[in-house]
Amino acid sequence: MRQKGVFSTDMTESFESALAKTRREVFLEGVHDGMPIALGYFVVSFTLGIAARNAGLDPLQGFLASFFNNASAGEYAGFTVIEADAPYLEIVLITIVANARYMLMSCALSQKFQPGTSIWHRIFVGFDVTDEIFGITIARKGPLNPYYNYGAMALALPGWAVGTSLGVVAGNILPPAVVSALSVALYGMFLWVIIPPAKKNRIVGGLVLASFALSYLASILPGIASCSSGTRTIILTVLIAGIGAALFPIREPQGQDGSQEGDDRHAA
Repeated sequence: MRQKGVFSTDMTESFESALAKTRREVFLEGVHDGMPIALGYFVVSFTLGIAARNAGLDPLQGFLASFFNNASAGEYAGFTVIEADAPYLEIVLITIVANARYMLMSCALSQKFQPGTSIWHRIFVGFDVTDEIFGITIARKGPLNPYYNYGAMALALPGWAVGTSLGVVAGNILPPAVVSALSVALYGMFLWVIIPPAKKNRIVGGLVLASFALSYLASILPGIASCSSGTRTIILTVLIAGIGAALFPIREPQGQDGSQEGDDRHAA
């Protein structure tokens, strides 16, 4: 008969082995889903590289700027004020305003973590909360596994930074029309994120269409149109998400007896 201590050790080793395998599988899923994002980032960040060159940054500075601030709107704003020789305080403020929407995304992702998730996992996941990575992460069912984000970040983050650096090198070699055409790749990635869930759920599809209409109205209405795009995004996100949550709350599936499914799943 196997001794209790040996049995417990074997069970622990088996559990740790299964956990490591699960982490690896989840990491590879993130790599798989992050690959098209990385390719899109690599192309789109060429435009950022040209803006960085116009602001006086060299390839290494452009790489570091994109590696530590993986946000197109925030970097565009930052490079613009750098080129205008603005003071540091103005650079900080414009970057905060342009990137403020990521605080909302981080709050949403924090609700998907399992209780007891270490602060380090939360910090590393929060380091690279972009629109696209947020989209593929929030669409996954179940609790957030940080290794999925690490897999997506492993390709997306270098793709963005390297593309910016090469854009600085390319400089003004590319014709302006080509550079302008490359920028539409970002909108292609947004469509890739929102179309699949919108096709599966008509409520989501309706909210997406409403966001298109409200975004257009916010860009032309007096008052709100004068706000930055980041501020308008925050206002619309809170408004649309609040309306969606109030009118179409998610309800837990119930069993035949009226209780929530799975309450006594392991009672027997």
